[in-house]
Amino acid sequence: MIFLSVVAALGGLLFGYDTAVISGAEQSLEVYFIDSLGLNSLFQGLTVSSALFGCIIGGLISGVLSNRIGRRNSLITAAVLFFLSALLSAYPEFLFFTKGDPSIGLFIMFNLYRIIGGIGVGLASGLGPLYISETSPAKIRGKLVTLNNLAIIFGMLVVYIINWRIAAGQSTAWIHDIGWRYMFASEAIPALLFFGLLFLVPETPRYLILKNKDEKAMDILTKVNGSKEKAKAIFDEIKETVQKEGKKKARVFSYGKLVVIVGILLAAAQQFVGINVILYYAPRIFANMGASADGSMMQTVLIGVVNFIFVLIALLLVEKVGRKPLLLIGSVGMGVGMFGISALSFADSLGLGALLFILLYVAFYNLSFGPLVWVLASELFPNKIRGQVMAITVVANWGSNLLISSTFPSLLEIGAGVAYGFYGVMCVLSFLFVWKLVPETKGKTLEEIEEHWTSKAEDQSSAGYSTLEERKA
Repeated sequence: MIFLSVVAALGGLLFGYDTAVISGAEQSLEVYFIDSLGLNSLFQGLTVSSALFGCIIGGLISGVLSNRIGRRNSLITAAVLFFLSALLSAYPEFLFFTKGDPSIGLFIMFNLYRIIGGIGVGLASGLGPLYISETSPAKIRGKLVTLNNLAIIFGMLVVYIINWRIAAGQSTAWIHDIGWRYMFASEAIPALLFFGLLFLVPETPRYLILKNKDEKAMDILTKVNGSKEKAKAIFDEIKETVQKEGKKKARVFSYGKLVVIVGILLAAAQQFVGINVILYYAPRIFANMGASADGSMMQTVLIGVVNFIFVLIALLLVEKVGRKPLLLIGSVGMGVGMFGISALSFADSLGLGALLFILLYVAFYNLSFGPLVWVLASELFPNKIRGQVMAITVVANWGSNLLISSTFPSLLEIGAGVAYGFYGVMCVLSFLFVWKLVPETKGKTLEEIEEHWTSKAEDQSSAGYSTLEERKA
């Protein structure tokens, strides 16, 4: 089970790697494309965020693709896209353009190559946790899905270190000419590793049962649960939920609207609290605080280390404390961090204090919304609609990411204090949302969680009827 989860989590590592690699190259892309072509800050924001368009596409097709060709084969597709994007983003002039001669055509092609990688991220972001969730026993499912987020953070840390080492001791001119290309190309190595290892893992038992491959499903369930008795009980549970609607395709709102709304809002909240503003623009933020190019890259590594440590802590606490309490605690800590940065920005005092507030924010994010949104997304949705609603959730997540990260340069021109204050308000709203609407899933089987939404849907459908007879009718 650990081997299966580690292989699936490599998709998370590439997710983190692909989304964070842009932080080291962002200022070089501004020089190479934006400044030389006379474009404004909006185009810079869109260039930094262009992969997110692909993430939305990947999210849109992930449900259909995973149901057609399977969870594992969809992850193999993602690995191929990661590899192609890494090489083509590093050398966007390939075949059609001349190196050192930027043009609008080259600018468009670079962004298209980033979008290809984004499609891989969109697939991996939903299907990695889904693969782990559909394969793992209930008692350790939260920890193993959190492993996927640990891999995302580890991927970010790795690429922060690689970006720093590429830039270390080099001139700014070299980084703007060659260095940023090495940063993108380095992703090809983990993409190849992910591609190869995926051929060593099986399809998920839940997908196999949906496709009437019961014998294979039973074999996998026996291996991961340790005994035929446990495996048979889980197999029967899955089989029962699959057979409830036979071969008829379930509608998205088969279990009521609330489960879909909660999934969408969780995904949006993860981005509206402002995490990717920190991740994508960290070197620029630290440069604005007065750090050198090398120093700003080093401080970004510090963010990566804090990320990794607190996801590890979340991994230890997720089954003890539960999902919901950690989300509430995280919302409070993130709010303090963002409001602190905002206050220092208004006071024009961005220095060590601002760095500490950033690290505080990052710590609480990775204790809560960073790993736990994907844990909940992999658990909340009933079997028959899981692929569809997971796809909707992934699209909501990446759409929110695109909106927040692409508007940050323009918002920064209005005022840093206003920008960070806005994200602080989003942390407060996220606290209220989790408190009121998000259920606890700790220790429950996927089928028990499904029953929760079934009863909620029944309560909604019977609302307005005063007698038992009317409700039954």
